[in-house]
Amino acid sequence: MIELLAAASTALALGGIVYLRATKTRRPSDDDKPKAAMAGLEVTRTQFWFTIAGVASVTFLAVYAVTGLPIVSLVPAVVVGTFPRAYFVRRRAQRVARVQESWPDGLRDILTSVRSGSSLPVAIESVATFGPAPLREVFQGFDVYSRSMGVVPALEMIKEDLADAASDRVIEVLILAYQRGGTAVPEILSDLADSTTRDLWAMEQIATEALEQKINSRIVFVLPWLVLVAITARPGPFRDFYGSAGGLLVVGVGGVLSLVGIAVATRLGRQPAEPRVFGDH
Repeated sequence: MIELLAAASTALALGGIVYLRATKTRRPSDDDKPKAAMAGLEVTRTQFWFTIAGVASVTFLAVYAVTGLPIVSLVPAVVVGTFPRAYFVRRRAQRVARVQESWPDGLRDILTSVRSGSSLPVAIESVATFGPAPLREVFQGFDVYSRSMGVVPALEMIKEDLADAASDRVIEVLILAYQRGGTAVPEILSDLADSTTRDLWAMEQIATEALEQKINSRIVFVLPWLVLVAITARPGPFRDFYGSAGGLLVVGVGGVLSLVGIAVATRLGRQPAEPRVFGDH
């Protein structure tokens, strides 16, 4: 029992180290900050860490119940302990992607309103009611803020809330169109909608080409540990060996190499985040 508790504590500690190293060894970008608010979820930091501790502990105990070997249960617990952060990062990426995909239609809606005689601020306000669903949420309250603070500060607030390089460009062009005004506004909006559509096509092509490599790297990492759990699930020579000092050394070295390998593969496969040229630094 003492060995089990010590191993479980080690699993949680290693999970925390992996998470902290992932967030502190490099300057975090807005695309991978593990903020529940960015993902659209009401989760506090304490709840976030309890979730990590919970899933790591459950995984460790589940694998230990099958194999009876704490060392074999350690690496799966560490890896699963990183899933909550990955989940929030994915939710954040999905939210940003939905907004990005909605910009061409939203800009064309604004362009239609402007051509029909509406001013640019009124056309932008209409997006909160009649625009694509992801943009309706983004522009909720724009009419109030634009009247109390001004159109440009209200757009700046939206830009910093989205914290996305592609959206930065759109918002900056909208600010430019508002400041310049006149007959150039429809042409500016039309060019912006076309360029945003081309950017989306390019990003989709890059993501599609990288998907296969990501899947392959995960499979290569997971398969050896599934085999190890399977061969140690029953009493016998395999379980006896991996319960010995030599087996502990093999699993320990293999676990370190696996974690280093998946970290390297993840870093190499990560799409470089576009710098926020127009964002606050």
